[in-house]
Amino acid sequence: MYKFSKQSVLRKNKNFQTVYRSGKSYANRLAVLYVLLQPKSTAGRRRAGFVAGKKLGGAVVRNRVKRLMKEVYRHTQDQLLEGVDLVFVGRQGMVTANYQAAHKALLDLFGKARVLNK
Repeated sequence: MYKFSKQSVLRKNKNFQTVYRSGKSYANRLAVLYVLLQPKSTAGRRRAGFVAGKKLGGAVVRNRVKRLMKEVYRHTQDQLLEGVDLVFVGRQGMVTANYQAAHKALLDLFGKARVLNK
């Protein structure tokens, strides 16, 4: 399933802050991944948020970075555990990365965070 539904997107600042404060972070050259396991009551859902700071460049560049991370997530979401909140933060290396490099980098982060299904 390659659909990325609206219910699986983190949008509110409060939700992002919760993941930043209570979650664990994993980083590589292209991105930072924040992971927070959800409580048992909402454990059936997997939610993701995508961030590209102003240091990366203008709006066109930041939107491209977020689109690239979303596309990698969309193709790999079925391989991830249920009941986690994920926040992806693009780094400077993601600006020049192609899909293959981004895919490899995010899979590396998923492995570090142990959110991949066995």
